Amino acid sequence: MFKNKVAVVTGGANGIGKVICEEFRKEGANVCVIDKSDNPYFVGDIADEGVLRNFAAKVLKDYGHVDYIINNACLTRGGIENCSYDDFNYVLRTGVTAPFMLAKLFMNNFGKGAAIVNISSSRDRMSQPNTESYTAAKGGISALTHALAVSLAGKVRVNSISPGWIDTSGTEFHGADNTQHPAGRVGTPIDIANMVLFLCSDKAGFITGENIAIDGGMTKLMIYHNDFGWTYDSNNN
Repeated sequence: MFKNKVAVVTGGANGIGKVICEEFRKEGANVCVIDKSDNPYFVGDIADEGVLRNFAAKVLKDYGHVDYIINNACLTRGGIENCSYDDFNYVLRTGVTAPFMLAKLFMNNFGKGAAIVNISSSRDRMSQPNTESYTAAKGGISALTHALAVSLAGKVRVNSISPGWIDTSGTEFHGADNTQHPAGRVGTPIDIANMVLFLCSDKAGFITGENIAIDGGMTKLMIYHNDFGWTYDSNNN
């Protein structure tokens, strides 16, 4: 169903983004990657408006339209203890402003049945200490999702995915790392890529403005000190 479709993927050179690109290519799509890391399509920093405009111009010159935008790129620069004003805003430009601008740049060039999928995080609803830059970006893109879904109704469906713990290193996990997930394991990039392709497909044609958590049930598991073997250590929280 994706043969000859045009998929834009930010942060597609490594990790989850790379697997998303691979799955689209397997289905015959033309994949347009933008990443600061080396890749075969476009190397650039999406935090820069000029870079985004040049990238969009190249995509439209090469293909004339876009079918899917996957806003995957983000980063962290820490939180309240060590994140500067400029660093905080850089993370927001990467994780929220760039997805907004790409939607704006392509809004009149979407193909029939187009979809945007934003990669948020379970950190849009829960946190660890000193993670404000990343958490704010992920909360922002979750909210941006339903705003764009309403504004672009009739042009493109817009949804987001909130991954939990997704291992990109191929590590084999045992014990509590697995059992803290009701699904019984740590997630892998293909878990996210599969949902991305589903949300872009006609099978998801009645889904828009939605945020879907893919976290093995981890955010649904209530944990109390000394309950079911869990112990809270205030020195290692």
